[in-house]
Amino acid sequence: MGPDAEISNASRDLAVSFEFFPPKTDAMEATLWESISRLEPLAPSFVSVTYGAGGSTRDRTHRTVHRIVEETTIRPAAHLTCVNATREEVDEVIRDYWASGVRHIVALRGDPPDAIGGAYSPPENGYANAAELAAGIRNIGDFEISVGCYPETHPESPTPDFDIDLLKAKIDAGATRAITQFFFDADIYFRFRDRAVEAGVNIPLVPGVMLQPNFNGLKRIAGLCGTSLPKWLHEAYDGLDDDPVTRQLVTAHVAAKLCSNLRNGGVDGFHFYTLNRAELALSTCQLLGVRSGDRARVAAAS
Repeated sequence: MGPDAEISNASRDLAVSFEFFPPKTDAMEATLWESISRLEPLAPSFVSVTYGAGGSTRDRTHRTVHRIVEETTIRPAAHLTCVNATREEVDEVIRDYWASGVRHIVALRGDPPDAIGGAYSPPENGYANAAELAAGIRNIGDFEISVGCYPETHPESPTPDFDIDLLKAKIDAGATRAITQFFFDADIYFRFRDRAVEAGVNIPLVPGVMLQPNFNGLKRIAGLCGTSLPKWLHEAYDGLDDDPVTRQLVTAHVAAKLCSNLRNGGVDGFHFYTLNRAELALSTCQLLGVRSGDRARVAAAS
């Protein structure tokens, strides 16, 4: 795929952000911080740090976010969920983030404690859903609040309209941005955006772009969250189980092409699910005309 000149020329107006997960081992921690160091010169709008299912990585998430505040120039966004915690416990985390300089939280209902995709029950004496959580965050501090949304409908939602109603409830509670679940067809996003705008949604709907070169892993994740994988994508990875280098190239091409199509439809920001690796995020941004040197100079001058 050749670089798109129109996108390249407009790259300074293109916002990028990256998602990481907290490391479980010393080796994973080294990989994470190497990735953050390599992506920092791109001057991302923010980087987010996830929670594990059931809040299982809560402490590691907090430590990672605090270290980003202390050791980098990047604005971190801390994921926060409702599961396995009372309102008092969650509120304490929110206040701690504010005290440590964090001003952006990604408010999510969260996955059940037992497994992703399992039945969800609101925690006793806790926040029941992301809308309640967003309202609780807003009551404590003037945070930027991002929430999730599903272009292909959440697996638990009975209808697409129900999903839009939930998103509107999150906005009414204080959400300032929605980040989508990943998808692979730009038209899926555009149809969702049109329905949302028609229903009165007035916050940015930032496409989430998956950078997962392991197609078997991608199929597992997609099955859990209801993301469709088109036939052409299956064909693109066919026969590459033992060829990780080619899978990386295919993944960068697919992500950049998707972003290009979205950009041509008026999208001006992307959130990349990095899996804690910098290479694919850097490759995709390079193809979009988002390059370290230019971005660093723009950030320094702003």
